[in-house]
Amino acid sequence: MNERRVYVAVHGGAGYHGVLSEQSVKSALKCACARALRGAPLDDSSALSVVERAIAVLEDDEHLNAGYGSNLTIDGTVECDAAVMDGLSGDFGSVGAVPGLKNPIKLASALLRHSREPDPLGRIRPMTLVASGAYSFASSQGIQTVAPNEMISPRATQEWQKWKSRLDHPVDGDPGNLPQDAMQDTVGAVAWDNEGNLAAGVSSGGLLLKYSGRIGEAATFGAGCWAQQSRCERSGMACSISGAGEHIMRGGLARVLGEALQSQQSDDSELDTHHILLRVLNQQFTEPMRQRGEQMPNAGVLLLTKEQGEDDEAVRKLWCAFTTESMAVAYASTTIPSPKASILRRPALTGSAVDADKSSVFITALPIHR
Repeated sequence: MNERRVYVAVHGGAGYHGVLSEQSVKSALKCACARALRGAPLDDSSALSVVERAIAVLEDDEHLNAGYGSNLTIDGTVECDAAVMDGLSGDFGSVGAVPGLKNPIKLASALLRHSREPDPLGRIRPMTLVASGAYSFASSQGIQTVAPNEMISPRATQEWQKWKSRLDHPVDGDPGNLPQDAMQDTVGAVAWDNEGNLAAGVSSGGLLLKYSGRIGEAATFGAGCWAQQSRCERSGMACSISGAGEHIMRGGLARVLGEALQSQQSDDSELDTHHILLRVLNQQFTEPMRQRGEQMPNAGVLLLTKEQGEDDEAVRKLWCAFTTESMAVAYASTTIPSPKASILRRPALTGSAVDADKSSVFITALPIHR
């Protein structure tokens, strides 16, 4: 009997990760990888299900900005976004600004699967639901709902009280800027299953003190996650994006990256993933945002690629790229089940962030391929 091979990688957001929270974040990421793979040999081991299991663990951890650990809105409530995408079919499901939901990623996945079923009246089934509509759909699908205040963590409450007070009562007319560690956004996962299929997902509580009803890249098609495979299934990719949602949505960052990778793979030339990541993050994300006056546009990418190796064997490669100070990642597989977690930190820039070009993007490959 051939050994089943399933691979998963997760991230805890691109932004700023302080020393005090480093171990807690890494522990959460390791747990997500382990729990995602735990059901793989016996239960549903599709890439989509592995992504869902991994992100659900991240949503339950108060140290991450998703699910229970979510930042609070300006009104002191939790509203979550989440999405999943299946690379084999291209199917997508997402939810936005949804309250009272223990695991938003489970609802996004349920919506994706629901969209595959024929409608009795021939209606086009939704791929995105928001707010009360998303909550009602969750109830109809038997997905766990909770009282909205049960989603508010002590850490999130403390941060909200501090910065809401400064907003309402600024010192000398200046409330100050939110600290970097209060702006971490979006957790996510990518996976490769035993059949070589790919999937990606994201989940987020959004920015601290965001407007109620705001949705970010984690609920937006083509922005927060993307997964695709060629018709011959010899090439493909899955990515999960983190960072400033409005910046990422404006550029459709996840889809743009997928199209760039597909274009080079279609040319039958050797895939230079490092170059593509650098070009996309610089020319199609950072530069356009700077032209709009955004001095430090923030984004991070966790990318899993399927490439054609020797003897037409499919080769998997894992990449991480970000423009922020750091990004938290972890990965594991059924062949090497002990998860590896890291807080990747970009080297300090020698010049100003405004003048930096290539040096503003940190890119590294991670050894998930074994």
